Amino acid sequence: MIQRKHLLAALAATLVGGAALAADAMGAAQKQPLNLTAIGMFFIFVVATMGITYWAASRTKSTADFYTAGGGITGFQNGLAIAGDYMSAATLLGLSAMTFAKGLDGFIYAIGFFVGWPVILFLMAERLRNLGKFTFADIASYRLEQGTIRTFAAFGSLTVVCFYLIVQMVGAGQLIKLLFGLDYATAVVVVGVLMVIYVTFGGMIATTWVQIIKACLMLFGGTVLLFLSLSQFGFSLETAAQKAVEVHKDGIKIMGTGSLMADPITAVSLSLGLVFGTAGLPHIMMRFFTVPNAKEARKSVFVASGCIGYFFMVVCALGLMAIVIVGQNPDFYEGGNIGGKLIGGGNMPVMHLSKAVGGNLFLGFMSAVAFATILAVVSGLALAGASSIAHDIYARVIRKGSASEAEEMRVSKLSTIALGVVAVLLGIMFEKQNIAFLVGLTFGIAASTNFPILILSMYWRGLTTRGALLGGLIGLISAVSFVVLSKAVWVVVLGNATPIFPYEQPALFSMPLAFFFTWLFSVTDTSARSKIDKAGYDDQYVRSQTGIGAASASSH
Repeated sequence: MIQRKHLLAALAATLVGGAALAADAMGAAQKQPLNLTAIGMFFIFVVATMGITYWAASRTKSTADFYTAGGGITGFQNGLAIAGDYMSAATLLGLSAMTFAKGLDGFIYAIGFFVGWPVILFLMAERLRNLGKFTFADIASYRLEQGTIRTFAAFGSLTVVCFYLIVQMVGAGQLIKLLFGLDYATAVVVVGVLMVIYVTFGGMIATTWVQIIKACLMLFGGTVLLFLSLSQFGFSLETAAQKAVEVHKDGIKIMGTGSLMADPITAVSLSLGLVFGTAGLPHIMMRFFTVPNAKEARKSVFVASGCIGYFFMVVCALGLMAIVIVGQNPDFYEGGNIGGKLIGGGNMPVMHLSKAVGGNLFLGFMSAVAFATILAVVSGLALAGASSIAHDIYARVIRKGSASEAEEMRVSKLSTIALGVVAVLLGIMFEKQNIAFLVGLTFGIAASTNFPILILSMYWRGLTTRGALLGGLIGLISAVSFVVLSKAVWVVVLGNATPIFPYEQPALFSMPLAFFFTWLFSVTDTSARSKIDKAGYDDQYVRSQTGIGAASASSH
């Protein structure tokens, strides 16, 4: 039973700590002057979301409530929540920053992020809802050996969660650093604490409503910012593009493919990761289990696709206009040196654009929205990671289904705290990376680890436990190895002179390896278990198409 007094204590501690941090920041104002308006709106949002968490705590009484809001979210609400989950710091901050720096390359990234949604809509949404209960592992292990596949699926999900948490923590740290004038590391710790409070006390109910509210605020804020920015160019996007070309250091080159397409192998690898990685993100898959049936799951994807597609176009346009409005204003550069280092870091053009066209009040609003974005996504990620540990590893593998709901929820909450610590440490390590680039790496790992096993388990009768385990492990190990040995980690983070893996994205190499070895080890599997795996396909197929018995599917 959740103790609401603990939540009140956490709320008080957070607000008192935040006030203390703000006071400390006043002494560090030489880094970045305090924006009291923005800070006020930030605290209003934190208090509002804590209120949602307090309300959700009283309604979170079972594991179904904690993981999936009891399956009581409508398709439209879930679509907004998915959009809130997916329109992350990489979207608002990273994509706009990439368009600001490189022009069309940022737009290409946006297309890649979006194109994965038809794959989910037509191939996966309905089957996911009919087969699953809480997690990706519920589907992957439906007809395969439970302990083995659940363990692998849980570790695969946790790997993706940890990489994606890096993206959000870097964005959050830079945002609060800009807003409060805090040290980056302190800012990351603040976000980690708030994330743990939301998930530990409110579970999926609180996370869902934070995501819905955040999606609405982001769509509204992005539209207003687009309108205000366009007004500087006579409401003509063509004029904005012409002026961007005139003032950008690369000139007309920003309207063509730049460094992204200079290396076709990296470009294809990135595309594969973005398209198929979307279908392998555990916190996105988990959202399909919060709706009551497959029809609502399809509606969720339809609503989410519309919101996400619109917002991606808005963000790219904002990045383009920021080239003129922010790029030519010395107030937004350290030391007033135009073309030098942006105040707050390279991911901040859209925040500076907010101040340039809307003043401190609008900067405060957009900062609160951006912070809400990050909190909503990290909460969803933490919930997905906690469910993998508690539901898949602890309850199903270690306790073999004998754990009580109270025990499972206790492990979930401890897991959330551990993930918060990991997220803070990783966020500090990867401070200097562009977050849109980092999210590309994350999608590549998801496409190589989760997607092959997920799609083959639902569509290929011949998949066996041995094939899924060994193929999935090869996909996971190769993807992570390629990322670690690439320039992004081997050179930038670890400080080596040259990368061992010459390309920046892993999916083109690791995803085919996962598919090939999953197929190879399945077709050469002659064990008694393989016959059981294949025989269970027909039952799984009927359930995935009709939803009959879906409530008990995960415990099959």
